[in-house]
Amino acid sequence: MGSRELGLPMPVAAPEPASLPAEVTIWEVGARDGLQNEKEIVPLEVKLEFLRRLADAGLVVLEATSFVHPKWVPQLADATELIAELDPAPGARYPVLVPNERGLDRALEAQVRDIAIFASATETFAQRNLNSDLDGQFGMFEPVVSRAVGEGIAVRGYLSMCFGDPWEGPVPVEQVVAAGKRLLEMGCFQLSLGDTIGVATPGHVEALLRAFVAAGVGVDRLAVHFHDTYGQALANTHTALRHGVSTVDSSAGGLGGCPYAKSATGNLATEDLVWMLEGLGIAHGVNLESLVDTSRWMAEKLGRPSPSAVVKALG
Repeated sequence: MGSRELGLPMPVAAPEPASLPAEVTIWEVGARDGLQNEKEIVPLEVKLEFLRRLADAGLVVLEATSFVHPKWVPQLADATELIAELDPAPGARYPVLVPNERGLDRALEAQVRDIAIFASATETFAQRNLNSDLDGQFGMFEPVVSRAVGEGIAVRGYLSMCFGDPWEGPVPVEQVVAAGKRLLEMGCFQLSLGDTIGVATPGHVEALLRAFVAAGVGVDRLAVHFHDTYGQALANTHTALRHGVSTVDSSAGGLGGCPYAKSATGNLATEDLVWMLEGLGIAHGVNLESLVDTSRWMAEKLGRPSPSAVVKALG
């Protein structure tokens, strides 16, 4: 349901290039990426209710949790229990992040059918986040992807630090393309390009997407994942849409960051994304009023206001 039917104010839609997708899949990461950096442990029942409310708002891809070792991300130590108690909404997908083969074992035991792996485009972040080097990380992921695909599980590849790294600075486009292609050739059905510390600008986004296409990777294999550190997440998303990308990662209420990169601020807020998609006339399937209510509810649970501009404006 669109926001016009709900009586909410809306921007005037203007004609846009035919290259814009008619419909966008929103890959909602609030329950995993949004909550993973919270210092206070969010109760399991709150996480389950959050996922239920997000599904009721019309979101159909809901990244639920991560089978990472609790030592590294204590917030997600309840991953097995969450999947066991989750009541899936009809037609919805609930991917989980899998860091290694042990994580895959846990996912298989939980009968998960949709996973994601998380690689780095830079040497330093691979060392800090994965305890590996840039090349070695692929050797770690290859058996994970091979086994998962063999079990009929869909595997998404995340690639972090695609635009800038807090230790290495700007990341060469060709380095990102080379790393991304390895994940796709490994068997990932989709590659999500992550602006982990939020330094991308529209020109950089365009350059990277053009480089992937020039290397033989169609935009139908690509998704984008922007953080809003410098207020560029929506502008960057719009650029990606104009180049044919039709899957966008976002987090309800703008929750999230990265526990291994202190300069990473919140994700693109799903409400802000939906508002822009409405103005562009792009279908998305989300009930904005219900989503805003959900983010307000979660903000109350976390004890602080939502950073989403749309949540604030409609509050």
